[in-house]
Amino acid sequence: MRLAWGQIKRRKVVTALCMTGISIGCAAIIVAISIGNAAQGYLETEIIGGMKLDEITVTPQGSSGPGEGGGAAGGERGLLTDDKVQVIQGFNHVKSVIATKQLGYFRSISSDNLISEGVNVVAVDLSKLKEQGHRFKEGGALEQIGAVVLNYGATTGWKDAETSERLTNMMNTDPNNPKLWEEFQMYEGTVTDMSGKSIQLEQMDNEKKLLGPQMYVGGVLDVPMGREAQFAIYDRQAYVSFDTAEWLADSLNLQNGTASKQRVYDSVTVKVDDLQNIKPLEDLISKLALNASDNLAMRDQIASQLDTFKAIALGVGVFILLLASISIIVAMTMSTHQRRRQIGIMKVLGANMPQIRNMFIVEASLLGLLGGLLGIVFAYLIINGLNSFITASAGMSGLQIAVTLGTLPIGIAFAVMTGILSGIYPAISAARTNALLAIKRD
Repeated sequence: MRLAWGQIKRRKVVTALCMTGISIGCAAIIVAISIGNAAQGYLETEIIGGMKLDEITVTPQGSSGPGEGGGAAGGERGLLTDDKVQVIQGFNHVKSVIATKQLGYFRSISSDNLISEGVNVVAVDLSKLKEQGHRFKEGGALEQIGAVVLNYGATTGWKDAETSERLTNMMNTDPNNPKLWEEFQMYEGTVTDMSGKSIQLEQMDNEKKLLGPQMYVGGVLDVPMGREAQFAIYDRQAYVSFDTAEWLADSLNLQNGTASKQRVYDSVTVKVDDLQNIKPLEDLISKLALNASDNLAMRDQIASQLDTFKAIALGVGVFILLLASISIIVAMTMSTHQRRRQIGIMKVLGANMPQIRNMFIVEASLLGLLGGLLGIVFAYLIINGLNSFITASAGMSGLQIAVTLGTLPIGIAFAVMTGILSGIYPAISAARTNALLAIKRD
């Protein structure tokens, strides 16, 4: 150990070159693992969490479209009715069942004469909005008929009647005007305080405008988890209770098709206690003549892409370490040639082949260890730079890369193993040196 350390200190240039190659490879491996872990955590909390993996979406197999009250007698079996919802709720491993019904898109007018060109009205049990992952920004869910809850997107895009008509006419006459689109996008992204206001839905009936009854905005939802506000503005939803939906349907003549004997839904969200139980529950639901789908395929696809990225990054790190190992082999081989006299004297003094071989392997492993320690420093510098770039450019505040303690031994192990494997050939070559020839020649 002492002789190996002395050689490393004396041969500073060779030591620095070998350490640099190993440190870059070690840093590449640590950074690759850290990025992979950070990306996986970000996906689970921000993106995959927003996918709601613990949910099954159930839709009817009947022919009824959104907003229709029922179907023909032959299609009743495939409808999503109250009876089927109760059956699903009785299955094992089901935490909750949330039914929804689409009323359609409506032009909305507020109590202060602002207009929104399109809001999708959805009937749902308002008390279960939080179970669906929604967060209230203002107010809450009210039980009385006529109450409505707007999501974040439904609070944007409100304009006064004159501005709305002017923009509509200009888009019809000059749709390629960039200033027009700038103004339009400005209104689209402007958030209006809608809490406590009243709104009315506008429905076209035989080219006549029907104005629905006034509804009270009892609550406003916050931006959904895993979504940016700039993208959430395009999803405009207004949630009402089923009683309010029936009240609106009567007022706006929304009843289409043949009425069913019981309430019919457009979709049901089933929350499951464990992801392993999703597929068995889907099989049970399909036996009710219903369609069942989940987001597990998307999760697996993202995880597969993430694993591919990790493999590529690790491959780059290993390739750099391979190049570094070649430099160590060359440096150690040159060192063996230059130190033939020293090796010969050591053999004459009684050193055996394993001792000489171990001296060179220890020297190579020390080079690997020093390179690994330097690689940790490089990894921290690289990751700090990546975090600054992500914060400044990408805007993904939820993604922060960190070097965990578990990744450091992996990087050090790769570096030391590179040094040891690279030193085996020079060590064997040094141990086979003929002592008398080496002393006589030098």
